Amino acid sequence: MTMEDINSIKYRLEQKEIDTLSPYATKSRFTKGRKSPLETPYPIRTEFQRDRDRILHSKAFRRLKHKTQVFLAPFNDHFRTRLTHTLEVAQIARTISRALNLNEDLTEAISLGHDLGHTPFGHCGEKVLDRLVKGGFDHNVQSVRVVEILENMNLCRETVEGILTHSWGLSPKTPEAQVVQFADKIAYINHDIEDSVRASIISEEDLPQDCIKYFSSNRSKRLGKMIMDVINSSMNQPKVTMSEEGWHYVTKLRTWMFDNIYIDSPAKTEESKASRIIEELFEYYCNTAKDYCPQQNIERIVVDYISGMTDQYAIERFKEIFIPKPLFNPAHDDTFIKMLQTK
Repeated sequence: MTMEDINSIKYRLEQKEIDTLSPYATKSRFTKGRKSPLETPYPIRTEFQRDRDRILHSKAFRRLKHKTQVFLAPFNDHFRTRLTHTLEVAQIARTISRALNLNEDLTEAISLGHDLGHTPFGHCGEKVLDRLVKGGFDHNVQSVRVVEILENMNLCRETVEGILTHSWGLSPKTPEAQVVQFADKIAYINHDIEDSVRASIISEEDLPQDCIKYFSSNRSKRLGKMIMDVINSSMNQPKVTMSEEGWHYVTKLRTWMFDNIYIDSPAKTEESKASRIIEELFEYYCNTAKDYCPQQNIERIVVDYISGMTDQYAIERFKEIFIPKPLFNPAHDDTFIKMLQTK
């Protein structure tokens, strides 16, 4: 390490982490590194700050603004999209991480990147691709593919690992990734309730009464109590967790939402149409690709292309391909053709 490195802003930021963060926090100076190590160090940002900024400036991140959270292709500006969900996860995760004295930059990078691989039409689109693709489809794995291959962001291993393991049931290795796992669940439970109330699918009074009594029927108080539970249960601990009682009511509330919102509700009435769009596009592009690249590469490229689509782009492509038009209008699949030709 040269004197120039030691006098840099980056060095001071790294040293501040070492001097002030929790002993359990992930320090950027001791990162496990990147897949491709041949990068010039940046003098004013830590490695995890660079990860955050690469994700924030990526094309996949921008497309999240037109991808479904719960309500398909919403025209009401107040419903959440995959982008606003991601921002709410990042805000909750940063709050928890700051309170626990963990690495806020790593927490934010994982939060912003955790859903980059999500399909159009939310989990509906994910289920269709999972059924159609050999070996299945998982948006966690696809998010990693986005950052490592499709946009080649060359992120730190800690960031990639956190993105891969953000869903419940997986085992994140760093406390920052564990924070994001809780923040993701807290965010979608609360904002999906609010969106469902706005859509008149449920009212706050419909929620399980014991959950209301424990968390409150007020969204802000309910959100705050969940966050405080994680903080109080995890303070000065090597693992981020939640109290047994708090986790019981969070799980019960999530189960109720699956029964009343996520599976069989007016929010899901259009899913059969969305499923058909994904199915038809998948078959169409697989057939189209036969003239451009080897058979063994086709499915992978088609999945990458479709999973990257926004709701409206998928709908427009379906219309252009399958809906008759009075005049010929050439398709615009230049990006797809380029992807095929480079393999």
